[in-house]
Amino acid sequence: MTIRAEKYHGTANDFLVVPADASVADRAAFAATHCDRETGVRGERIGADGVLFLDLDPTASPVRVTMTLVQPDGSVAEMCGNGARVTATWAARETGAREVIIETPAGDRRAVVQSEGVTVEMGRPSFDPADVPLTHDAGGPLIDQVVDGLSVTAVDTGVPHAVAFVDDVDAVDLETVAPPVRHADVFPEGANVTLAARAVLDDGATDGAPGDPVAFRQRTYERGVEGETLACGTGAVAVVAAAKRTGRLDADGPVRVSPPGGDLVIVVPDDGPATLTGPVEHEFAIDLEVPEV
Repeated sequence: MTIRAEKYHGTANDFLVVPADASVADRAAFAATHCDRETGVRGERIGADGVLFLDLDPTASPVRVTMTLVQPDGSVAEMCGNGARVTATWAARETGAREVIIETPAGDRRAVVQSEGVTVEMGRPSFDPADVPLTHDAGGPLIDQVVDGLSVTAVDTGVPHAVAFVDDVDAVDLETVAPPVRHADVFPEGANVTLAARAVLDDGATDGAPGDPVAFRQRTYERGVEGETLACGTGAVAVVAAAKRTGRLDADGPVRVSPPGGDLVIVVPDDGPATLTGPVEHEFAIDLEVPEV
């Protein structure tokens, strides 16, 4: 049996989109089969970072869609910023709406779809140990502390992130340093591991022209994907939130965060939800086999 799926990506963080009522009895097996980077769905990039099973209510005002992200290892992610932008774009195509409420395990998220990109309200980042969550003897937030050889700040942006500020994100062997932190005892539910560095321009400066947003480069090793992804929206928000918490950033305005897949614009205000803005592209539609149970 086959079902119809669509392939989207947000700054190269790529997903298969499947209606929630599609006949997929084993969603974990479906994700493992078609997200595999060597043998999965074909296209410009083989496989995907996850499958978005979407349940749309076009009669709601605003339009509502329930987003369930099944990752390649079969787990369900509580939140995904780039996946939320893809979800909003898909819902807008289906209904013509420009404002969408996305229901996720981390709570409702409002999204606005515009020609220049999609903006998603990402909730308020939290450093509270109960929210991340954390388990460590010292108690309290984990701020610039060494965990398995990497100095990290722990923050919840819908999913847990361990953010490490480094001089050069490309100089770090992420596939080596990240797994011990991702599985560290201090993170009882695991953590995404995100590297961040102030962006350096061609002239050697770390700030752009007057009026340009502050910039960081980012790389993220994602829990559930169990490897590096080309972009991570919750990770980009985590970078800005952690930079503010640790005194590395005092700007309240937009911050440009650049993972390998492209540029994202993040705002983390002191008195409201963070926002994530970035582009979304529809790649193709395809019929995919459903693994037998």
